Amino acid sequence: MKRFLSVIVVAVALLSACTGNKVYDKYEHTPIAGWEKNDTLKYQIPPVAQSGMYKAELGLRINGSYPFMELTLIVDQTRFPGRSVKSDTLNCELIDRRGNSKGRGLSYYQYHFKVTEMYLHAGDSLSISVRHDMKREILPGISDIGIMLNR
Repeated sequence: MKRFLSVIVVAVALLSACTGNKVYDKYEHTPIAGWEKNDTLKYQIPPVAQSGMYKAELGLRINGSYPFMELTLIVDQTRFPGRSVKSDTLNCELIDRRGNSKGRGLSYYQYHFKVTEMYLHAGDSLSISVRHDMKREILPGISDIGIMLNR
C-alpha cells in the first residue's frame, strides 16, 4: 500500500510540473475557408508576476488546403505600461521543396516559430496582434494561430 501511495505522489508531482515556465498559451481560430488580410488576431497577455527574460512563440495549424509553401506574418507587440511598440515579420516555411510538411500531424499540421525574446518587469503586460502579409487577400487552410509566452 505504501508503494502504491508513493507512486501516486510521484505521478501527481510529475504531472503538476509539466506546465514548466509557460506564462500564456492561447489560440485564436480563423475561418478555415479563408483568413482575410484585414482580419487581425489579438492576444492580451495579463501582467507578469516576475521580472525576467521571456520568450514569445507563435503556433500555427494548417490543413492540406493551404495553397503555399510559406506564410508571411506581421506580429505587432505593445508593452504596457510604457506603450513601447515592436513589430516583427515572420517568414514561416511550412512545406519543403519536395512537398513535405515541416510541421507535425496528419490532416492538420502544427508549427511553432520563435517571435522574440524580451525582458519584462513584474507588472508588465503585452498586447500582441497577428495578421498575414501575403499577396492573396484570403488565405484558405489556416485553422488556428496561437501565442505562447514562456519564462
